Amino acid sequence: MKYAYYPGCSAESTARDQYTSIIAVARALGITLVEPEGWTCCGSTPAHQVNHDLAVALSVANLQKVKELGLDMVVSCASCYSRMKAANHAVTADPETRKKTAEITGKDYDGSVRVRHFIEVILEDMGLTKFKKSLTGSLNGMKVASYYGCLLVRPNEITGFDDPENPVYMDKLVKAMGGESLDWPHKTECCGAALTLTKPEIVVKLSGSIVGMAEGYGAECLAVACPMCQINLDMRQIDIKSQTGKDYKMPVMYITQLMGLCLGISKNDLGLGRLINSPEKIMAGVVSHA
Repeated sequence: MKYAYYPGCSAESTARDQYTSIIAVARALGITLVEPEGWTCCGSTPAHQVNHDLAVALSVANLQKVKELGLDMVVSCASCYSRMKAANHAVTADPETRKKTAEITGKDYDGSVRVRHFIEVILEDMGLTKFKKSLTGSLNGMKVASYYGCLLVRPNEITGFDDPENPVYMDKLVKAMGGESLDWPHKTECCGAALTLTKPEIVVKLSGSIVGMAEGYGAECLAVACPMCQINLDMRQIDIKSQTGKDYKMPVMYITQLMGLCLGISKNDLGLGRLINSPEKIMAGVVSHA
């Protein structure tokens, strides 16, 4: 199993823990990830709000590099996933956009690179049976609230990721790892996303609602797949406490970090020391098969 892995900009900064965990998990599962040489920013959230053609071109420039490798593109960031999918859709649906993009990047691109999230690779290519055989530990009934957010599942006609209203991909992984995947209503509610910088009061309200709902359903931790969601739900618990008095102390972990714990990967390799709310209880709850 070999893929072109697009890390995205947050892998170099705020989501370094997601990056290190996905690399470690892929290595443990025998998945080869090839980083495209000279990859650049996909445009993320701001670019398409400013200039549609340039935003498409930013993602296409990376898709062109991956096409030359002849591999599927794998991403771990939900925003990068969304933008790459949107770029593919734009150039295939609109000949004029494809033409403008070719003018900007200097070469034509036909939208043919298959864009995958790492979660999809585990479920659709490896399969749960093989994944479970690779595990050396179990979540041992741990109650996990899988949180998908917005960008993985919407708009579904572009991303095609799972069910947009009730996604279950992460839930399946949690169950495969021996955890209890909670059926809770906020798994696709917005956390506030990039408003964390411009309208933090909105993010505190939205993220507080999500964390509070997870706790109300008995969650011991939240599992996420998006760097922005992880930051908002983890870091903003400090502001939630100061503004509402509610002290959740809810660990917000990347799904790849939970996977890594069940694969026997070290705390350092999974970047667990970077989390704001301590994952020590979660780590202690993982039971070895040995």
